[in-house]
Amino acid sequence: MKCLITTTGFTPATGSVSEFHILIRVADPTLSFPRQLEEIFLAYREASEGKTVHFRRFFLSDAANQYPLLQDALETLPQAPTSMVQQPPLDGTRIALWIYATSPMETPGGVPTHNGYSHYWTGSLVSPGRDSREQMSGIFGRLEQQLEGLSVASDTVRTWIFVRDVDVNYAGVVEGRKDYFNTIGLTASTHYIASTGIEGRPPSPKNLVEMDAYSVKGLQPGQMAYLYAPDNLSPTALYGVTFERGAAISYGDRRHIFISGTASIDKNGQVLHPGDVSAQAARMLENIEALLREGGAGLGDIAMALVYLRDPADFPAVRSLLQQRCPSLNALFVHGPVCRPTWLVEMECIALVPTGTPAFKAF
Repeated sequence: MKCLITTTGFTPATGSVSEFHILIRVADPTLSFPRQLEEIFLAYREASEGKTVHFRRFFLSDAANQYPLLQDALETLPQAPTSMVQQPPLDGTRIALWIYATSPMETPGGVPTHNGYSHYWTGSLVSPGRDSREQMSGIFGRLEQQLEGLSVASDTVRTWIFVRDVDVNYAGVVEGRKDYFNTIGLTASTHYIASTGIEGRPPSPKNLVEMDAYSVKGLQPGQMAYLYAPDNLSPTALYGVTFERGAAISYGDRRHIFISGTASIDKNGQVLHPGDVSAQAARMLENIEALLREGGAGLGDIAMALVYLRDPADFPAVRSLLQQRCPSLNALFVHGPVCRPTWLVEMECIALVPTGTPAFKAF
């Protein structure tokens, strides 16, 4: 086998929808990019057979050069929302893949739909603009157009924001997001959207920012809740940014928990353990565990995690710590500097809890 395929998810006891988070990694890092791409696609076909693919994200080591080959190869696959970002896998390979899929769902208009819920995934949204602020605000405007009548404010669950040269352009992203949120009435007294803002290069040098998003049509009032863990983490507005630490959606037969990019931070918004990646990783896990606990979950409920490192040299130490604390964690490690230079490591995750809320319809 030329690829490693790890799958976690949720299969209900009775005949509802099964979910799958699939991570695909190349086993042999010495292969050329065309060979690695070929192996990833063979593994994709194997892993997705008989499933409805909601979303797929390719992690590339050199997007500018690899993007054309990947685009050509995608013509051979069934259509699905697709993201491509330069975040080199830290195992030395040139490409990795995350797939989110379910047991077959109806897809009217290309949107996976079941039991009154429609699931809108969008990948690699970009927008023209003079700087990262204009591009970020424009990207949210494009998301609004693509959602065709859904509300970004109430229906968008999660965003992933990839920033070229994050140390330079992140401040503009923060302001552009505020600009857009002000137009739709999202403030510190209402709510924001769970998110990760991280280094990640779009394939085109014209784009300083790109974004992925997940939105759901059909949620009822009270079905989505936000997670704060105030004993561990500060409100993000305390240091001038506008996202939620996490979001939980309760269904009749399960619960989804989306944890935003989380680092070594305290309840006053201060970076803890500067310069010590192992101590930062331990505090990061403590914070994630507190957020999951607030959502009725634990580390063992994590279905998929992404771990971002500023310095690839820290990969062995962080991987070892996570293997000790979470031996069954389905995680991908990539090179992705966090939005503050003193943060050395950040992690996000999606958890699936097999406990539902009878007041709501099943997933």
